[in-house]
Amino acid sequence: MRDTSGLAEDRMHRTPAVAGLLLAAGGGRRLGGRPKALLTHRGRPLVEHAAAVLREAGCGPVHVVLGAAAERVRATAELTGCTVVDNPEWEEGMGSSLRAGLASLAGTGADAALVSLVDQPGIGVPAVARVRAAYRSPATLAAASYGGERGHPVLFGADHWEGIAASATGDRGARAYLAAHASEVTLVECGDVAQAYDIDTPDDLAHLA
Repeated sequence: MRDTSGLAEDRMHRTPAVAGLLLAAGGGRRLGGRPKALLTHRGRPLVEHAAAVLREAGCGPVHVVLGAAAERVRATAELTGCTVVDNPEWEEGMGSSLRAGLASLAGTGADAALVSLVDQPGIGVPAVARVRAAYRSPATLAAASYGGERGHPVLFGADHWEGIAASATGDRGARAYLAAHASEVTLVECGDVAQAYDIDTPDDLAHLA
């Protein structure tokens, strides 16, 4: 088992640690092979912007999973204060990055992981902070919703990490796990403070400032 009675007792006497987990490994296949982490937004790499959103929303520690062009991302983006995680299996899809990210958080003392995607710059600090505030215990499952439809970011209490990692395959990420535990997921409406578009195609680049 991941948890122990000692860890559980410790959690009762401190402020919960909600880690930020940014998935930024995608190669941008539909963008002509332009890694999403390196797309420019507000004059800086998109990964830098997304990591800053997690920090400003109160998440910590912040772990960033890289894959495509990882060395270029490290050299270009300012990620000081973040733990950078390399996913050599990034071409297998989002599931591999989620597994790598959750594995990197083991032993950090984090009570939950708030997972965001690098290609959703329309989701800023207000939405992330709302979802973070939904944390109640290591058994918490919560997700942003937009008009009642579940989206990102998603918060996974530490009790769920093992099950999520076991089911995360391909590009489905945690969808199968969340579907199987739908009755346990707290939906946090964020449609009034965020736009949940993805940067997937050349037309989507118009969303970047």
